[in-house]
Amino acid sequence: MSEDFYDTLGVDKSASEQEIRTAYRKLAHKYHPDKTGGDKVAEEKFKGINAAYDILKNKEKRAKYDQFGPEGSPFGGGGGFGGAGSPFEDIFDAFFSGGGGAGRQQRSGPSPTQGADLEYRLHITLLETSQGVTKSIHFTRAENCNECTGSGAAKGSQPQTCSQCGGAGQVRMSQGFFSVTRTCPQCQGGGTVISDPCRNCRGSGQVDTERELTVDIPAGVSTGVRLRVTGEGEAGRFNGPRGDLYVMIEVTPHDIFVREGNDLVCDLPISFPLAILGGNIKVPTLDGEAELKIPHGTQSGTVFKLRGMGLPDIRGYRKGDQLVQIQVETPTKLNKEQKELIKKFDEISTPKTYPLHKRFMDSIKASFHQK
Repeated sequence: MSEDFYDTLGVDKSASEQEIRTAYRKLAHKYHPDKTGGDKVAEEKFKGINAAYDILKNKEKRAKYDQFGPEGSPFGGGGGFGGAGSPFEDIFDAFFSGGGGAGRQQRSGPSPTQGADLEYRLHITLLETSQGVTKSIHFTRAENCNECTGSGAAKGSQPQTCSQCGGAGQVRMSQGFFSVTRTCPQCQGGGTVISDPCRNCRGSGQVDTERELTVDIPAGVSTGVRLRVTGEGEAGRFNGPRGDLYVMIEVTPHDIFVREGNDLVCDLPISFPLAILGGNIKVPTLDGEAELKIPHGTQSGTVFKLRGMGLPDIRGYRKGDQLVQIQVETPTKLNKEQKELIKKFDEISTPKTYPLHKRFMDSIKASFHQK
């Protein structure tokens, strides 16, 4: 029974691409022939680690492996993880092919595989969201090794065609009346074996490289938006296409504004004389200051709308609004003169001065009379 590739790399089945890549590099460094001094057990372990990583780093191969298990088909055989035919082809082969033991010649070498996709989390400010911004980002991605041109084999050597499967990555085995296709146990489906690994990439065929890239962020983006940059992911293997880079947007919370869709909400404290008498007041916006007229008698919780002063819509629709919520501030730390004036004001006030209070008290009286 083939060893589970996740166990080989010491990761869970839910592991991310980054976790798989990190686990592989640690193990490859530990069991590399340069480190183990020609130990045969360690050499076999190193080959198994490379084979497991070759499958799990590729989305299509990994999905197939997760579906059909280590042997590559729902019948315990076939499917293959080195670019061979579909699992349905292997199922029909299992029932209608004759003979056993020999590997079938489906390909002359490893199949091209697409490079892994990458994610980059980019933090931007609310002001940058409002205007759109161009950002320079730095990240690490896998590139094909220059020393071995991605083969994984040392200079002057080449990956050797697997002697057990003849490069097919699969072998047929007779089980009773049927001939069942299984993943080759010697090359783990890769079709080739590396006897002399490249010292630069430790046999993986790829090395980590720093990459700087300029990314245009459109106005109106929000946290959770994912921008795809085609072809900026990791390099493919064996002339396969590059993966993509996904830029994940995170908008930093603002000290004044709270975003609600494309609208911006802010609290505006005002003095109680302004609330009573009314007047004009300056209001902060993302574009500077705007003037807001406060009607006399304004209460706490009143919301005023500044049309078109919110955020642009990423789809090109109308801009949002800015919603200004009033908070009437109760004065504290009054001196004696101020207190006397407040008392005088209270003495000359009538129920009409406080219409909300009057309505509330009238409602209470009415409810008691009904009883």
